[in-house]
Amino acid sequence: QVQLVESGGGLVQAGESLRLSCAASGRTFSGYAMGWFRQAPGKEREFVAAISGNGGSTYYAESVKGRFTISRDNAKNTVYLQMNSLKPEDTAVYLCALANAGSGYYRLERMYDYWGQGTQVTVSS
Repeated sequence: QVQLVESGGGLVQAGESLRLSCAASGRTFSGYAMGWFRQAPGKEREFVAAISGNGGSTYYAESVKGRFTISRDNAKNTVYLQMNSLKPEDTAVYLCALANAGSGYYRLERMYDYWGQGTQVTVSS
């Protein structure tokens, strides 16, 4: 059974940085795309970033372009989300997801078969 465990969330002030990690187990990791989504109270889950299975392509929501960077370390079965210049509107539970293919429609939740439980990111003003 696949498990995804996020870590690295916390409380920071606006303008500061956090790095989220997502460790995967139970399934081969290197050939599959990985994504980050977030969900704030009262709002729908939204796409944040994704990285292709071979790590050669990355994709970002417009709201985080230039501030967030997704990366992966296949040797560690881990995907990261480096979040810089955080804003209060970035406050949400961040979830990582393992896709069912190496590439595709990264913004769509149906591309992903497995999800972590999430880690809370809170950005104060």
